[in-house]
Amino acid sequence: MSSSTVPTRTQILVIGGGPAGSYAASLLQREGFQVTLLEAAKFPRYHIGESLLPPMRGYLRFIGLEEEFEKHGFIVKPGASFKLAQGLRESWTDFSAGGPDHLSWNVIRSEMDDMLLRHAAKQGVQVFDDTRVDSIAFEGDPASSRPISAKWSTKQGASGEIAFDWLVDASGRAGIMSTKYLKNRHMRESLRNVAVWGYWTGVKRNAVGTRKENSPWFEALTDQQGWSWAIPLHDGTTSIGVVMHQDASIAKKAKLNANGQKPTLTEHYMEQLEFLPGVKELIGDEGKFIPGSTKSAADFSYFATRYSGDHFRVIGDAANFVDPFFSSGVHIALTGATSAALTICASIKGEVSEELAQAWHDTKLGVAHTRFLFVILGAYKQMHLQDVPILSDISGDNFDFAFDMFRPVIFGLADASAQLTSEKVQQMMDVFERLFDPRVNEDTVSSVRARYGADVVSPLAPVLGQDGVAAVARGDADGERVMLRFEALKVFGQDFAALGMGLVPLLGYVARVQRGNMGLDKADARAPEVTAAAATAVAAPATFLNFTRILQRPSLVRRRSRHSNLEFGIVETQQSAGAP
Repeated sequence: MSSSTVPTRTQILVIGGGPAGSYAASLLQREGFQVTLLEAAKFPRYHIGESLLPPMRGYLRFIGLEEEFEKHGFIVKPGASFKLAQGLRESWTDFSAGGPDHLSWNVIRSEMDDMLLRHAAKQGVQVFDDTRVDSIAFEGDPASSRPISAKWSTKQGASGEIAFDWLVDASGRAGIMSTKYLKNRHMRESLRNVAVWGYWTGVKRNAVGTRKENSPWFEALTDQQGWSWAIPLHDGTTSIGVVMHQDASIAKKAKLNANGQKPTLTEHYMEQLEFLPGVKELIGDEGKFIPGSTKSAADFSYFATRYSGDHFRVIGDAANFVDPFFSSGVHIALTGATSAALTICASIKGEVSEELAQAWHDTKLGVAHTRFLFVILGAYKQMHLQDVPILSDISGDNFDFAFDMFRPVIFGLADASAQLTSEKVQQMMDVFERLFDPRVNEDTVSSVRARYGADVVSPLAPVLGQDGVAAVARGDADGERVMLRFEALKVFGQDFAALGMGLVPLLGYVARVQRGNMGLDKADARAPEVTAAAATAVAAPATFLNFTRILQRPSLVRRRSRHSNLEFGIVETQQSAGAP
């Protein structure tokens, strides 16, 4: 994008121009630093992930991009509809219940990502797309020393090296720091999902003429092998895809057709639509598949033992990934980008030591990731699918922090035990399964709220704990089910509030999200906090190994799910909640 050549030195180098990299670059440039961004692809470029969560609006507003985003024409997303089990009524999440700030969008990612990258350039970031970072040089051992320069090249044959003081790795799934140098990425065997999708014209919009119109549609396959999405886009097309576990995908593709041949990718894709009556109804007689639009991706879930080091931060898909097409992807990317900017600013200003800044960043990313993961695991438990110990796929380091925050919701306000046991992990899973109770829909929530008040049935209400819920409900089964669902949702308060990371202290510090003054402040001693004892686990790989052994006990074996989308679960619980 820049007409100049890549400089030989910059203060901060950002690798990757996706949402995480572009957003981090914008934030840091606006703080007065010299930022250079190198992106391997030529923008605009195709990317999947077309449905966004409500906090997106707040993130855009903070960097001054909301108005342009609004004018672009993306379809406003009023909520989401899902049909988790055939034969039951679909549920709908009402984003608008929280007001206009909670409305989100369905987007064409090539256009959205290009807007974010160009906006970074407008802030003064030196942006170079079609420029790949091939290697990184360090002061010493890459596993423990500071990165100091990067070699780059272009398809046109140009090459060079750029020195830097700070590095932000937002290189996507390639994750150059984690995979090539730190070698600390862990794949989740239980979440090896495969997606196949394509684009259609003439597909009916869901609930036309109602306030639900333009909501994405999510539906479970009738053969219980996976789930699907149908997302309307502003260019008149509809993105329709199917996700299933790799084992199920391989088995289906191995079946021979009437001609004794294995199906092509498009044939396999079309065969899955036969298990989707709701999607087929939307396609109807007018829906036409766009030839050549079939795509597939093996988007596996993964995490790393740390997301930072001396003068570097790792964010976005380069850091971790919960689920192939769960709407948390962009949200976690922007959360990580903001955390990287906050901790780099705090370190440079001397507000905290670089070691503490790293730990804060690791904790923030780890907890955000783990929270969404546990909701996914709750969905899997509800769907009763697959039979491997998926809990062994959880980072013990991040679990310690998340567990500290979850404890009041799961065990009640009086529980102060910090000892991790298999029984408590089991209870944690049970709590998040309630987010997917098929007996609760928007009418049930409205009815219970009318009886008990919005101050009780809200993710922003004070934590009651299981005993407290039982005391309030007094035998009202519907009331108890709805309140328990909202109890589980309360652990996501700061994650669903855009730039809300200043709400809860981590390691004794809270975020200061102010333009021109980003950094970390010492927390009020009275504020609730992730405990210092739990903090010692952040940089200890042994913690992960020990926790894995605990979670591999037979009592913790779970049925691994081939359904990996969570949007139809977590956003459904937000209905009429007054919060994203």
